[in-house]
Amino acid sequence: MTATAPPRPHTPRPRPSAPPPVWTSSVLAPVAAGLATLFASTSLTGVVAGWAWFGYLLVAVVLIASTGLALRSLRAPTIVVGLAQLLVLLLLITGAFTTSGILKIFPGPDAFGELRGVLAAAAEQIRVGLPPIEGTPPILCLITIAIGLVAVLVDTLAVAAAAPAATGLVLLCVYAVPAALAEDMLPWWTFLLGAAAFAALLAVDGNHRHRRWRNRDAPGLGNSASTLSAPVGVVAAAIAMGLVIGTAVTGIGTVGSLPGGTGSGRAGAGGFGVEPFTQLRGLLDQGENVELFKVYGMGADKRLLRAFTLDTYTPNKGWGLAQNGRAQQGVQANKGLPPAPGDDGSGPAREIRIEPTNWVDNWLPVYGAPRALDGLADNWLYDPVGGAVFTTTKQNAPAYTESASLQIPTKDELRRDDARLAEVPPQFTQIDRVDPRVVAKAKQLTENESNNFDKAQALWSFFTAQNGFVYDTKTADATDSDALADFILNGKRGFCEQYASAMAVMLRSVGIPSRVAIGFSAGTPKGDYVSITSEDAHAWVEVYFETKGWVSFDPTPLLDGRAVVPPYLQNDTNSSTANDTQEVPSAPASSAPATGTPRDPGADLGADGGTGQQEEEPLWPAILSGILGGLAAALTVVTIVRMRLRYRTLMRSSSSSSPDSPAPEHGFLDNQNVTNWLPLIVIGLWVAAFAFLAAWVSWWFALALVIVLGGLGTPTTIREIKRRLRLQKIATRSPAAADAAWRELMDECADRGLPLSDGDTVRVAGRKVVEKHRLDEEGRTGLRTVIGVVERSWYSDQPADDQALGPAFDEVRKSLKRNAPMSWKGRLFPRSLRRGK
Repeated sequence: MTATAPPRPHTPRPRPSAPPPVWTSSVLAPVAAGLATLFASTSLTGVVAGWAWFGYLLVAVVLIASTGLALRSLRAPTIVVGLAQLLVLLLLITGAFTTSGILKIFPGPDAFGELRGVLAAAAEQIRVGLPPIEGTPPILCLITIAIGLVAVLVDTLAVAAAAPAATGLVLLCVYAVPAALAEDMLPWWTFLLGAAAFAALLAVDGNHRHRRWRNRDAPGLGNSASTLSAPVGVVAAAIAMGLVIGTAVTGIGTVGSLPGGTGSGRAGAGGFGVEPFTQLRGLLDQGENVELFKVYGMGADKRLLRAFTLDTYTPNKGWGLAQNGRAQQGVQANKGLPPAPGDDGSGPAREIRIEPTNWVDNWLPVYGAPRALDGLADNWLYDPVGGAVFTTTKQNAPAYTESASLQIPTKDELRRDDARLAEVPPQFTQIDRVDPRVVAKAKQLTENESNNFDKAQALWSFFTAQNGFVYDTKTADATDSDALADFILNGKRGFCEQYASAMAVMLRSVGIPSRVAIGFSAGTPKGDYVSITSEDAHAWVEVYFETKGWVSFDPTPLLDGRAVVPPYLQNDTNSSTANDTQEVPSAPASSAPATGTPRDPGADLGADGGTGQQEEEPLWPAILSGILGGLAAALTVVTIVRMRLRYRTLMRSSSSSSPDSPAPEHGFLDNQNVTNWLPLIVIGLWVAAFAFLAAWVSWWFALALVIVLGGLGTPTTIREIKRRLRLQKIATRSPAAADAAWRELMDECADRGLPLSDGDTVRVAGRKVVEKHRLDEEGRTGLRTVIGVVERSWYSDQPADDQALGPAFDEVRKSLKRNAPMSWKGRLFPRSLRRGK
C-alpha cells in the first residue's frame, strides 16, 4: 500500500500591494491648491469694492487647475504644464478684457496693445484712487492677472514640486498687499478662510506622504482622523494663538484704527504720517454712518469744524503737511492759547462743548479762532500757524470745551484787506510745477478783479453746476496725465478733496495765500446738541487776509443741506448780519447725493451731455450661475452624506456577518448604488454654473470653454452612462445580466490598455485578465464566479439567475482598481468606446 502524502496546507497568497497614490496625479492636490489661492484672494475685499472680481478669479483658478490636472494625467513635463497654464490665463485675459483678439480669445498685436492700455488705466486708477477702489474693468484685469500668476505658482509648488508648505510664503504675499494698502484691518473671516485652506493643503500632502510610507491602501486610510489631525491641529492651534496674541498684545493693522475703533497705534514719522485725504475718503466711504462728535453751544449757527490744515502741494499727489509734519510745533493746549491770525481778542467769545463719541486720532477739531481749551491732558498741543490741536499718538479724546471767536468779516472789510506776502509764512504761498493750463485758467477768471477777495470769490464761483461741475465721491475717468488739470478742464466730477485742492492751487497761482482745511461740515441738530457724523467729513479752502486771518471758502457744490455759505459769499440782497451764516443753494439742480453717500455711477449725465459710463454687462449669467452653483453645492452635500452613511452601513453589516455567510441579496445594489444618478447630475450642474460664470466674463470665452469641456467630458460621460446601465442590469438580475457583466469587464480591460478579442473564449480571456492586471485572490475568486455564470448563460438551457453574480463582479472591479488603477488618459478618453459595442 502506498502512503499518500498529506495535502499541502494552503498558504494564502498575499495580496500585491497597490502602487502608492502619486501626489502629482491626485485630484485633491490641485483642488486644494486652487481653494487656497481663492480663499487667500478674499483679502482683496479690503481694497477693492464689490465682488465682481471674485467671479473672474474663480474662472481663472478653475481653468488653471483643470489645465494642470489634464496635462499631468498625460505625463507632460512640468515646464509644459506651467507654460500651458500661463497660456490659458492669457486666453482668458484676452477674451475678457480686450476686443481685438483673434477669434476674440487669441492674442495678437492689437490685443497686446489694447491690454497695455488697460493695465496703464489700472495703474492710473491706483495712483489717484484710494482704497477701497471701484472694481472697474482695468482693475479687474490687473487682479485677474496677479492672482492668476499666483495660482500657477501655488499649483506648481503644491503639485509638481510636492512642497505645499512652500506655498505659505506665496499666499502670505497675497495678504500682505491688501493689508499694507487698506485703511482698516482686513476682515477676520478672510484670514480664517485662507488659514483653513492652507491647513487642508497640508493635510492632503500629509495623507499622501503617509500612504507612500506605508506603501499600501489600508481601509479608511484616506479618511481617518489620525492621518489628518496632526497638520490640521497644528495649523488650527497657530490660527487661534495668532488671533488671541495679535489682538491682545499689538494693534494689528497698518495705520491703527479708524474712528470708532479702539486702537492707539502710532502714526508715521513725527506722529503725522497718515495721509490726510486717505482718512477723509475712509470716513466718507466706510458705509455705515457713525456719530463722531456731539457739539453743545452752537444752536442753529452753521459753521465748519476744522481738524487740521494742509500747507504743501505736490503735483499729481495732492496736499500734505510740510516735511510730513515733522516741522510742526505747538504749545500746550490745556490753557489759554496764543491769538490766532486775525483775532485781537477784543470781540466776543463763544463757549462750545465738544464730546467725542467715536473719534480716535492725532487731531482734535475746533471752531473758528480758538482762544482757550479746557479738559485736555498735557500731551495735547496747539499749533497757532496751522490752527490745529494735535498730539503725537492716536488716542481716544476726552470731552473738551473750546472758547472761540466766531466773528465773520463783511465783503467790504475783505475787499480792503489784502495780505502782505512778507507777513505770511512761505509755505502758504509756495507753488511749483503747476500745469500751465491751470495757471492760465486761474488768471483768466481773475483778470478783471482788483483785490484778493474778489479774485477768490471769482475762483469760488467757477466751481458750480453752471460750469459743469458735479459732486460725486467717484471721480471721472482719467483723460489727462495731470490729475489737477484733468479735473478742472475735463472731468469736473469729484468730491470735496478735488474741489478744495483745485481752488487752493489756483489761488496760489495768482499770488493769494491759501491752504486746505480738513474737518467736518455743519452737522445735524438733534435736540440741544449738533451731531457730527462720518458722513460730515469735509475739505474746504482757507484764504489769508492781513487783519482777518484765515477766511473759509468752500467750493464744493453740495445740495444736501450741509453747505455753509457765509454772508460775504452771498448775494448782496441776501446778506444778513456779520455773525450769521446762511445756506444758499447752488444755482442749477444737480443729482449729487448727500456728502459721503456714494452715487449711482449711471445716475447722471456728464458735463458734455453724454452718459460718461460704459455699458453695463448683463447680470443674468452671474445670477443664473449663482443659482446653479447653489443647487450643485446642496446636491454635492447630499451626495457626500449619502455615500458616508452607506459606507458606514456596509461596514457594520460586514463586521456583524461571518465570513462564510452568504452575501445579502441586495448587497451589490447597495454597494454600487447604480440607481443613483445624482453624481452625474451634480457634475452637470457644476459645469453649467461654471459655463454661465464664464459667459458673464466673456461670451466668446464661454463658448470656447464649453467646446473644450465638451470635448473632454463627452467620452467620459458616455462611458459612465454605459457602465451604469450595465450595472443596473447586473444589480436587478436581469436576463441579460451575465452578458452585461462580460461586456463591462471587456470594456474595463480595454480602458486599461488590454483589449480582449471577441474570438477568445471566456476562460482564455479570464486568464489574460489575471495575468495582465495581476488580480489578487479576491479578484480571482470573483472572476471564476463571473465566468461560470457567463458560461451557463451562454451554453445552458436554464436561465442563469445567479444572485452571486453581482457581488462577484463587484470583487473583480475592486481588484482591478487596487492592482491596475486606471490612468487619467483612460478616464478622459476611454478606449472601450472605439469597440463600438
